[in-house]
Amino acid sequence: MIDLEAVVSLRAVATEGSVAAAAAALGFTPSAVSQQIKRLERDTGVALLERVGRGVVLTEPATRLVVSATPILADLERVGADLHGGGEPDLVSGEIRIGAFSTVVRGVMVPLVADLSRRHPDLRVPLRESEPWETIALVASGQRDLGIVHRWGNVALSIPDHLVETPLFTDVADVILHRDHPLADRSELRPEDIGDEPWVATFESTICRQWLRRLFDGVGGAPRIIHESMEFENHLEIARAGIAVALVPRLGRPPLGPDLVAIPTVSPESIREISSIHRRTMSDSPALRTVLDALSDHTGRIATDAGRLPA
Repeated sequence: MIDLEAVVSLRAVATEGSVAAAAAALGFTPSAVSQQIKRLERDTGVALLERVGRGVVLTEPATRLVVSATPILADLERVGADLHGGGEPDLVSGEIRIGAFSTVVRGVMVPLVADLSRRHPDLRVPLRESEPWETIALVASGQRDLGIVHRWGNVALSIPDHLVETPLFTDVADVILHRDHPLADRSELRPEDIGDEPWVATFESTICRQWLRRLFDGVGGAPRIIHESMEFENHLEIARAGIAVALVPRLGRPPLGPDLVAIPTVSPESIREISSIHRRTMSDSPALRTVLDALSDHTGRIATDAGRLPA
């Protein structure tokens, strides 16, 4: 009989690109993943992985196995959802694994998870911080059950057909300047106003960095990125020191204090759309519905009280 847990590991290798990355995504050791796949090779009698350079890829039989097993894994997911659907309607149990980007973790997920823990002590909602592209891959491959992602302007974010995307709210990012900066008294800033400034930004691989570059389309030589950090708190401190300016979202942003000002951009606006994603096969899960309802309630208050986000 085929070990479906080993098939999940094989699918993770296909998604993540290596045994080590698959192990990290699944929470196993690389040795455990390798052993699962070797047992699966013995059980099926075919080679499932082949080396290409320093990495591995799935063989043709392995690809067919993963594709054929996907509906079976989806059916098992539905069965699990049905099992958790019995009993008292107010008593929700189970586990919903969540992947979310850093600012929504601070601004939404931490209070949400605390609230869910109080109201549903038998419901587990482990969090993993991940960039939107990674979150989509994790949810699509079954390694996370719910993802929170964002879209900046026209930066592409492809959602596979078997995932359901639910819009949540819109977040705004402002240019952060020291109060003594010559532009600090402006009510809004255009890209050409700030094209010559030194910038601090997130890493090149992030959507935030891609949006910053798109913001300056048509402005030669901009943005002039001098410093890089994945932590927006560091961006604020760099701006506070007068070393560079930053573009920082309002969601999850701490108070700026007297030394900094936040000014929105226009033409274009720096906004990002926040959405949740989950697999269509999970739609009937009471645990997932409970988390989604709580998420909708929390983010609905953010949308209603958007004016209270620190500007």
